[in-house]
Amino acid sequence: MISALQHYSYCPRQCALIHQEQSFDDNAFTLRGQRAHRRVDSGEISVEEGRRVLRALPLYSERLGLVGKADVVEFLPDGTPYPVEYKQGKRHKRDHDDIQLAAQAMCLEEMTGQDVPEGAIYHHKSKRRRTVAITPQLRQQVETLTGAVRRMLENQTMPPPVDDAALCRACSLRDLCQPELIGAGERIHHLAEHLFEVDDNLLTRHQYR
Repeated sequence: MISALQHYSYCPRQCALIHQEQSFDDNAFTLRGQRAHRRVDSGEISVEEGRRVLRALPLYSERLGLVGKADVVEFLPDGTPYPVEYKQGKRHKRDHDDIQLAAQAMCLEEMTGQDVPEGAIYHHKSKRRRTVAITPQLRQQVETLTGAVRRMLENQTMPPPVDDAALCRACSLRDLCQPELIGAGERIHHLAEHLFEVDDNLLTRHQYR
């Protein structure tokens, strides 16, 4: 799934829980996102400002082995596809949303034979579009992450949580993931290994009492 690239870029462990373990849970952020997607999930087709607008458009790339769905694809007067991804919150510091949009653009290029040089992310919080150039760097990230996700799923591995408390706080899978417990795993392992060790000095003093 194209969405797996976004999840993996956000946190590989989140991606594994969703796409490998088939685990998901909602929080305030995901519920707001679902409300924000009501119209774009409708499959409605319209013409707006001279552009043909398709919603919930299925996407695929045989070369990359990707499938997914674009929130909105606007077709410009010359036929160029222009993907628009809807996000509930503000822009993230990381590129995971841009990577998802780039993957959609690459699918559209394969499906239509048209170059897709840019798209946009609509942020509901600001009610503004942010133009995203589909750069060679973003395209390479799509290629790299596609391979990484595929290897993770084939090997059935469970990555550790990311070392970013802010990402964990915003994640709806925090209770399933238990990042604090996993992060303390090394300390717990060390304590378990040395649980029954005896301090020789203490033992010596005890013997001569």
